[in-house]
Amino acid sequence: MAGKTVLLYPCPELGHINPMVQIAKALVRRGASVTLAVADPPDKGAVLADVIAGVAAACSSIGVRLLPIPSREDKAYSHPVMWIVDAVRLANPALRELMRSLPAVDALVVDMFCIDALDIATELAVPAYVFYPSAAGDLVIYLQVPYVASSAPSSFKDMGDTVLKFSGVPPVRALDMPDTMEDRERDVGRARIQHCSRMPEARGILVNSFEWLEARALEAIRGGHCLPTGRSAPEIYCVGPLVDGGKIGESGGRYECLEWLDSQPKQSVVFLCFGSRGTFSMAQLSEMARGIEDSGHRFLWAVRNPPGHRSKLAEVDLEPLLPEGFLERTKGRGLVLKNWAPQSEVLQHGAVGAFVTHCGWNSSLEAIMSGVPMVCWPLYAEQRLNKVHLVEEIKVGVVVEGYDGELVKADELEAKVRLVMESEEGKRLRERSATAKVMAADAVKDGGSSDLALAEFLNNLGTK
Repeated sequence: MAGKTVLLYPCPELGHINPMVQIAKALVRRGASVTLAVADPPDKGAVLADVIAGVAAACSSIGVRLLPIPSREDKAYSHPVMWIVDAVRLANPALRELMRSLPAVDALVVDMFCIDALDIATELAVPAYVFYPSAAGDLVIYLQVPYVASSAPSSFKDMGDTVLKFSGVPPVRALDMPDTMEDRERDVGRARIQHCSRMPEARGILVNSFEWLEARALEAIRGGHCLPTGRSAPEIYCVGPLVDGGKIGESGGRYECLEWLDSQPKQSVVFLCFGSRGTFSMAQLSEMARGIEDSGHRFLWAVRNPPGHRSKLAEVDLEPLLPEGFLERTKGRGLVLKNWAPQSEVLQHGAVGAFVTHCGWNSSLEAIMSGVPMVCWPLYAEQRLNKVHLVEEIKVGVVVEGYDGELVKADELEAKVRLVMESEEGKRLRERSATAKVMAADAVKDGGSSDLALAEFLNNLGTK
């Protein structure tokens, strides 16, 4: 039987394109013909431009088609997410023309932000699926959000510590909901709730997680607990963990920081890294430096310029960003990197014993696959929800208090680092993380739950 033809349509954002590339590679390994259609805004930033260029260079087995959209130079947006929403809306006509030009498309797989492309799939009679790149626990919440939000007395932003209860996940404070959903009266709030409400229209949802990791959340969806009575959920395919082994387009050379880790004792190093957009104020960087120094533990720390800094990304000057004498006092015990670290490779290194992270799902999965417990410091998007799942449900991390305020204090970071690295609770976290590592490997191996789910997805294409 001829292989299936699948068209993937990611959101034009680093954390969404990377996992979509990984699922593309997984589908190609199974004999599918895959095309990645990426919105190509003329006003894209340097990071997105590098990612788009890197995808084409790194994925010779995958067709990459850029979808041009009109210039929007004079248009202002109330929230950065609305820039993305507008980009994919403007790219939809080019997507329609692409789909018409292809000989056959067995499935269109869209990112949640590209949900309006479901209309194009219906118009062209192509089965449509959603790829959800984050936690199944987030998906559970998002499926229920349209109904919870409509019955709430006010917007989430006005509810503070009020506990929201969703089927299948631990209780969530209203202030831990994504900022895009805080106010259902804002354009961004309306857009995100509309995205959530349309997901069940898809024929199925592919999730970047695995059965063992989030069994309760998955049961809530499949058991019909996330949608109103009479409305059935789409088929759920858990196909993760799908993570990028390094920066897209990055050469596979040996990094100096890995050589530094080679000389450190096993599980002795605390790794601090906060994703492509994780930046902190000067005051917060100072508290972080004091906390990690006072902990007494070895560390590897990727530092970026503070928000609004005039310097380009490559021009990080560490001396004025960190407390006076910090680099000299911690020389040998710690290593500070400018801007970026080869995160996946670092987490896989045996010298790393803890990961201070923003809880982006790609980063969280890399830690889980490496068996490294996390100190959770969520910053934006769905990261506060991920923190809830990682700490309270999956039990592979602890949270720093104060992340939702002005500053996380030095003694708080010190305490949580010591907890993970020194205490009995930290030992339990390491044991749980080691189990999660084994189960993640089992999920993606031949015959594992995620491997079988991907096969089932392909087998179901073309059936009613």
